[in-house]
Amino acid sequence: MNNKLAERIALESNLRRGIANNEFILYYQAQFDTHTGALTGAEALIRWNSPQGLIPPMKFIPVAEESRLILPLGAWVIEEACRQIRDWLDRGLPPVRIAVNLSPLQFQQADFLDLIRTPLERYKIPRGSLEIEITESVMVNDIERIIVLMKGLKSFGIKMSIDDFGTGYSSLSYLKKFEVDKLKIDQSFVRGLGTDRNDEAIALAIIKLAQTLGLQVLAEGVETAEQLEFLQRHDCGQFQGYIAQRPEPAATFVELLERSGDPLFKILPALMPHLPLAMRPLTDTLLARH
Repeated sequence: MNNKLAERIALESNLRRGIANNEFILYYQAQFDTHTGALTGAEALIRWNSPQGLIPPMKFIPVAEESRLILPLGAWVIEEACRQIRDWLDRGLPPVRIAVNLSPLQFQQADFLDLIRTPLERYKIPRGSLEIEITESVMVNDIERIIVLMKGLKSFGIKMSIDDFGTGYSSLSYLKKFEVDKLKIDQSFVRGLGTDRNDEAIALAIIKLAQTLGLQVLAEGVETAEQLEFLQRHDCGQFQGYIAQRPEPAATFVELLERSGDPLFKILPALMPHLPLAMRPLTDTLLARH
């Protein structure tokens, strides 16, 4: 117990130092149209580039939440995502919607809307270029205030999605009250597609729910051809996952943006999982040329 406490205290201390020293970076994981393979957006994922090496978020985010250091970290993520969107636009690259995750603690800040509006205005971010992902836990406390805040975000031209849908405090009444645009199927359900009938039933129910309500739906954590085939067969509109692209720093992700306008590039990623293994070197070569 003492060792764990000492590790926890040391991690929080290092986290404070890391924030002060600007040791954090954003990685980007692309999101694709399930049927055409066209790039539809990307999720910004924070990484800690500490002196000891790259630290994954699953290790430091819980401590950031407990210590409320998630507030300056969250503000930095919004700022950096907006800065990066502007940089790509100024370089003449195709516009891409970037999704960022917000903590429930951020919604409790008195100046929450100002913290979002300021970088949007500073970098002149076009409407629809930023998407905010929230978990269902955001929506269980002070519902009326959350509704007001979400209306404010929508007035800025921000898209809203519910992350990890079905794993938290699911209530269909929330979907009626909150102006969300997209549901994200958690990877814990996606993992069993093609092998687990229960996971398939849950994923299909979420897809049908989104379709009925006129919402977009995205499956995260797609890693196998079987999973992608299930999503295509049941018209899940978008996906992200290692089958298509791992999270990458901006300097690498920009290469994907540069190629995303090519018609050949749009269709090949969706076809590759279904091609015979003997043909995949050919598709790899074609993509490399574009």
